[in-house]
Amino acid sequence: MPKSIFHSNRRVFLKSSALLASTLAFPFVSKRSVLGANNRLNIAGVGVGGKGWVDINNCESENVVAVCDVDQNNLAKAAAKFPNAKTFRDYRRMFDEMSKSIDATTVSTPDHMHYLVSMRAIREGKHVYCQKPLTHTIAEARSLTLAARKAGIATQMGNQGISKPTLRRDAELVTAGVIGDIIEMHCWTDRPGAYWKQGLSMPTEFPPAPPTLDWDLWIGGAPFRPYHPAYSHFAWRGWWEFGTGAIGDMGCHLLNLAALCLDMSRPISVEPHGVGATDQSGPTASDIKWEFASAGKQRPFKFFWYDGGRKPSPSLFRGTDYPLNGVIMVGTKDTLYIPTYDGGGTFKSGATYNDFKGIRESLPKMENWEHSHYEEWFDACKGGAKTYSNFDTAGPVSEAVLLGQLALRVGQRLEWDAEKMRVTNHGPANDFVKTPYRQGWEI
Repeated sequence: MPKSIFHSNRRVFLKSSALLASTLAFPFVSKRSVLGANNRLNIAGVGVGGKGWVDINNCESENVVAVCDVDQNNLAKAAAKFPNAKTFRDYRRMFDEMSKSIDATTVSTPDHMHYLVSMRAIREGKHVYCQKPLTHTIAEARSLTLAARKAGIATQMGNQGISKPTLRRDAELVTAGVIGDIIEMHCWTDRPGAYWKQGLSMPTEFPPAPPTLDWDLWIGGAPFRPYHPAYSHFAWRGWWEFGTGAIGDMGCHLLNLAALCLDMSRPISVEPHGVGATDQSGPTASDIKWEFASAGKQRPFKFFWYDGGRKPSPSLFRGTDYPLNGVIMVGTKDTLYIPTYDGGGTFKSGATYNDFKGIRESLPKMENWEHSHYEEWFDACKGGAKTYSNFDTAGPVSEAVLLGQLALRVGQRLEWDAEKMRVTNHGPANDFVKTPYRQGWEI
């Protein structure tokens, strides 16, 4: 593996802040066993519809012992696929009844429940595969990162593009210095667009929830509000209380290369420019600029984000008409343009990948890369090597993404103290750094 600064410089994350002291002051349950390579894991799936259906199906080589979902339709479909698995509507009841029979858990809920489910699993000593972004707020991401490290469990975030061979080759080349020191990075996406709506106001009429949906459990730790179809299915991504918008959905994908090559734990400021945001919902389009401090030999760099149809200037890379999603990494020697989020691009200098055959391949590469993202986690759960999107890597990336979302929510440039997890120039913004949970759901 290339020497990632994430893995060698973690001072920010090794220091516990007062904000997290109460969160981490619990006894970890020492139940975790390390399985042999040929043993199957007992896996529980929390959230088995949508992406959760993909996640639990990728675990079928192991032993799926429990499936949990607040929607009876999702649960029935999963139960038919895994007839030996016990079914649950409430993940808390699942752990209460089956903790001793579970080795590992997938977490594929809406964003606002990632932390609550994952932290419960960590408290029980279970390995965790959690969808992206890792959590709903910055403090949750820091807390989960520290807790997983302390528990010694195997973790993986669901940004599967980080396992694609082309992306890993890009990481090897960038880490080897073929484009020099990174000074700028640009990422863009067409979300939200046709995928879900943003710029919304709270509904004023509230039809009954579908009889198959336990709406109280769906709300979980968020402030309660009556059911409305505007919150259901993929639409929850556009609401501040439940989702993390375009940056939360696609940021952790488009930052896969950065996750392997850069230290993303040191943002010092973030400046948002969005249109259409409301007190309930994110903007219809935005661009954001972060500034990152130096870290070891890594020089300061800037990160630019664009969504809702906004894109970088075509002059940044040969007047290119950019596609719907992409990444541009600007170095002191060259610029790499990737017209997707999973690697394989073009060098501005005209260099080709053949020119770098002499650079050693140090990252594992599997042809079936989407499934290998899960296989790496299984192997780590059984005592093998750490995954490449473990929470020590995914946590800082998620924090940076969520800082951008925070800036969009308050609508102004923010100066950030990463070690203390605190906005230093706008006190009210700190209200959104951590999550106040509904009574009965507190951690």
